[in-house]
Amino acid sequence: MTVAELETPALLIDLDIMEANLARMAEYAGAHGLRLRPHTKTHKIPELGARQMALGAAGLTVAKTTEAEVMVRSGTKDLLIAYPVLGRKKLDRLMKVAGETRVTVALDSEYAARELSGAAQKAGREIAVLAEFDAGLGRVGVKPEEVVGLARVVSSLPSLKFDGITFYPGHIKQWDSAGEVAFQELGKLLKKVCGESRAAGLEPRIVSGGSTPTWFRSHELPELNEIRPGTYIFNDRNTMKSGACTLDQCAASMLVTVVSTAVEGQVIIDGGSKTFSSDLCVGGGVGHGCIPEAPGSVFRRMNEEHGYVDIAGTETAFEIGQRLRVIPNHICVAMNLHENVFGIRGDQVEKCWRVEGRGKLQ
Repeated sequence: MTVAELETPALLIDLDIMEANLARMAEYAGAHGLRLRPHTKTHKIPELGARQMALGAAGLTVAKTTEAEVMVRSGTKDLLIAYPVLGRKKLDRLMKVAGETRVTVALDSEYAARELSGAAQKAGREIAVLAEFDAGLGRVGVKPEEVVGLARVVSSLPSLKFDGITFYPGHIKQWDSAGEVAFQELGKLLKKVCGESRAAGLEPRIVSGGSTPTWFRSHELPELNEIRPGTYIFNDRNTMKSGACTLDQCAASMLVTVVSTAVEGQVIIDGGSKTFSSDLCVGGGVGHGCIPEAPGSVFRRMNEEHGYVDIAGTETAFEIGQRLRVIPNHICVAMNLHENVFGIRGDQVEKCWRVEGRGKLQ
């Protein structure tokens, strides 16, 4: 099948670019002695998780128990659930996953630790735990000075093993002066947290962090020994804006069709909020994606099935029936909207992947 034969909207993955992205990250991690445990929230496809493992990843990362149930099919020998697991049904399902592969859970409360301990003890499993602290995003994680207390609780509970410390530097989105300062402060904070843990006799075997916007600077954090980037496999407009990739390193694009030119200065494409992520562009950029073949155009707004593209700033000519490729702002959420995605090489469709991890919210 050729790309021209696909119905639109369709999510395309350029296999040459994806493979280069995977190799680049694997080489970087290997060169700097970093464990790579990629977050699979981006691709949500076990086969791609298996590719990451084949390239040397130490394991894979997910957020939810249902995602773990899907990603264990990749054959990973190590699975991190980077999210507190709460509720009996979720914990019971997680214990079944722990019967198939080594499971680590990140958490930030004594409550979550005790819940996990009870489920693990009942199932006869040992679960590794990473104590999570807030590195600056203000989302989850205990205060840095509370890490030792949380680690002590974990170490005291049956069927749990304190395995280290985790954080997410999601507050560093761009490498401007503010981003640079935040990164330097992160290094100091990480050194302090790890030092306090060691002084308390709680050696963090794993110090896990990282994101796609910060991946290429991870080796500058001497305490860090594991990174969990996710978006890097495909990249997107926000990754470009962060400075972590270039346009020619964006593997994912949305193939859409121009369905109307009725309004002057505007075209309508057949992809709206049911096709693209509604995430805004980092750094104050406008629009819901960029159209490389029409520089100066702005994908300004969306309804469910309609994408409004302002063409007043471009000299590109548009016709009804014309096909365009749009690089979305945030590919991870866009993947969750599609049942199938297509791996292409040139104008040939080589793969049709079912997005097995989509909609796995529990």
